[in-house]
Parts: sequence; C-alpha cells; structure tokens
Amino acid sequence: MPGINTLVVMPASITRSTAHALGWVTAGTMTANACSYLVHLPASRWFSEAEYGEFAVVLAWLLVVAVPALACQAVIAREAVRGVSDAALRLLGLRLTALVGAVALAVAPVASAVADIGLNTVLPGVLIAPMLTLIATGQGILQGRYRFKTLGIVLATTGVLRSVPMVVGVAAGLGVDGALWAGMVGAGVAAGVVWVASHTDVPAPTPTATPAVWTVVAASQVQLALVVASSLDLLMSRTVLSETDAGVYAVGAVALKVAFWLPQAVGVVFYPQMADVRHTRRSVRGALIAVGAVGAMLIVAALVGGGVVPLVVGAKYDDVVGVLWLFTYTGVALSLLQVLLLATIAAGRTRWSLIAWLVILGEAVAILFVADSVTGLITIAAVAATVSTLAYGVTFRSWAPGAERAGPINWAPGAASQQHDPGHQRDNSEHASDQRDDSAPDDLRS
Repeated sequence: MPGINTLVVMPASITRSTAHALGWVTAGTMTANACSYLVHLPASRWFSEAEYGEFAVVLAWLLVVAVPALACQAVIAREAVRGVSDAALRLLGLRLTALVGAVALAVAPVASAVADIGLNTVLPGVLIAPMLTLIATGQGILQGRYRFKTLGIVLATTGVLRSVPMVVGVAAGLGVDGALWAGMVGAGVAAGVVWVASHTDVPAPTPTATPAVWTVVAASQVQLALVVASSLDLLMSRTVLSETDAGVYAVGAVALKVAFWLPQAVGVVFYPQMADVRHTRRSVRGALIAVGAVGAMLIVAALVGGGVVPLVVGAKYDDVVGVLWLFTYTGVALSLLQVLLLATIAAGRTRWSLIAWLVILGEAVAILFVADSVTGLITIAAVAATVSTLAYGVTFRSWAPGAERAGPINWAPGAASQQHDPGHQRDNSEHASDQRDDSAPDDLRS
C-alpha cells in the first residue's frame, strides 16, 4: 500500500512528492518489519520450547536497546534540517556509539542475571545496540536531507541484513547463541552499508559545531515513553489476567501493533518539516490527518472483518472478536501520539514528555487495581492512549514553535540546505526571526 497514506488528504501541490516519499519509506519499513517477524517462524519450529523462550526474551530486549538508536536518528535528522554538517553529525553518531557500547557491556551481566539466561546468549542481543546507533546515524542523515528514496532502500536492506543471518543460523543448527551472534554480525554489515549510503560530498556552507550527546539522551526518554506506552498493557497482562485471557489479549495486541506501526512512514516523511520552525505546526497537522485517515480505515476493517480472526488463529480466540476494533483504535491513538511526541523532539521540547509519563503511571495503577478481564484491560489502555493524545493536542500551540509561512512545503531532496544558500537569504532571515520570537528549546536550556 505504498503512497496511499496521504493521497486523499494532502494539497495537490505536494501530493505527488509526498506520496513518492511515503511509497519508498513505507516499502522499506514494511520489508524490515516483515523480516523481523519472519525470524520467529523458523525459530519457533526448530528450537525447543525452552530454546525459543530464551530466543524470544533476547529479541524482546531489542525494543529497549533500540531506544537510544531511535533517539539518535530523531536528533540527527533534526540537526540536519537545521544545517549541521554531515561531518559533525557523523562525529555525534560515533560518540553515541561508543557511549552505548560501554553501557551495553556494563548492562549485559545484569540482564543475564535478571532473565536467567547465559551471558553468551545475552551478549549479542545487548551488543547489537551500538550497531543500531551507527545505523540510526546514517538513517537520520538521509531523513534530514530529504533523501527518502535512499532511506527506503536502506531500511529494507538493513532489515534483510539483520534478519537473514539469524534465519540461516537457526536453520544451520547453530543454536540460540549462534543465531543471535549471526544476527549481530549482520547488523554490523548493515551499519557499514548505511554509513556508506548516507555519505555525501556536499560540503557544509559554514563550519558547524557537533551537537551535544545529552540532546540525544533528552530525546531518548521521549522515545522510551512511547515504547512503554505502546507495550505496558501487554507486559502487565500476565500479571492481572489468567493465562487463557492473557493469550487472548496477546492475539488482540497484534491488531494494536499493526495499527500502531502501519502509518509509521508518515512520521518519518513529515519529521524533517516538523524540525523547521516555519512549518512545524502545518506539518504536524498534515501528519495527524494522514495517520488519522489510515487509522479510520483500519478501525472500519476491524469492525467488518473481526470475525475472520478465529478462522486464522483458532476458535479458542473467539473472545477477541468483539473487542478487536478497540485494540485497533488503541493502536491508532498511539500512532497519533507518536506523531505528537516526534514533534516535541523536532521542536526541542523534550520536557513535555512529562505528560506521557504521568499518563503511563496512571495507566499502570489502573491496570493493577481495576483490570480483571480482556475488555477491562484494553479499555484502560485505550483511555490512556486517548488522554495522552488529547493532552498533547490541546497544548499543541504551547510547545509547537514558530509562525506559519504561506505556500507549499518544499519536499524536494536537499530542501533542508536551502536556508544556507545565498540565494535564499530572505528565507534565512525569516527563519531567524521565528527563532527569536520563540522561547528557547529545552535542548538548549541550561
């Protein structure tokens, strides 16, 4: 479905270029996600239950270790839009990679003890973090430079290079350790490919300072809030539900994840414009409309086609049919929240993540003391996602910077660098005026 996301909601002047960018990024994202899910098929078939349990736990750790990489990509894309040179951005990526690698080495023994899994099994799952940070550095540069075709190809290639070695390791009988180490090697190769693909010979117009590492730390807690918000209900399901109900909930959660991740390309494509104070508000609204349109179709599909679920996964999951639409709605609300949280990073307003963390705390308390059924648990999750999204929507003008500029947004590759072109000096002065009128971003406050 590449390109479908905005064809019905964007102005005619930018529909074609937007759809083109979304097409490439959607194709790349879907390929990468498909590869990550396909790893589980041979693993669940050829590993024993105990081995697959260890394998799945280590892969679940990747959600946590990927948080610094997600933040790294967001910050680097933002700084690329603001005109920071590729050399400075790459230096920031290398510093972050070293920091993440050191933390990963320190955390590995703790993770091994907590999960009760051998250190040799945990190490590749944790040490992949610095590889992901290198990958994110290149992807952030491509995103911030509006090179969406290359970014889509890189996303797909990275997904294949990370997943295929693990599948080969499983098929070759290398065991859990061997498969995970093969995946780490594949991630290293992917990092090299992305590093080369994101290289440009275009020099910076003026020397630029390397952004501070702590700006990525600030963005990391925003990304972590999103990861927790989208996973808390499932993580706590086995605590408050019976084993049978928890299994039913896990099936419904698949619909939630699909609704959450399917519009992901929208945020990727709109994010660079969110980082431009001249277009922040308009681009955020455009992204919300696009995600909302896709989400509405998904909710209708869940209402109409929910009865197919038992035919696919078995009659024992009949109970999920009646609330499948609610799982889908929750995923859509979280995808809208994702757009708004990305906007806070783009605008340097990372302190506003406090809203999300407060709602998460309230959700956890409600789950512990109120949830006692599948319907009750997903209702709490839906309410929490709705409250967070509405809170950021209502306060939007308080944290979204800059006045708006009339005219179409420039989506062409290299548009970000125009503010430094001598032929665009008037544009540049308007940009500076916007920044003077706005309060300092959180990332620049002492």
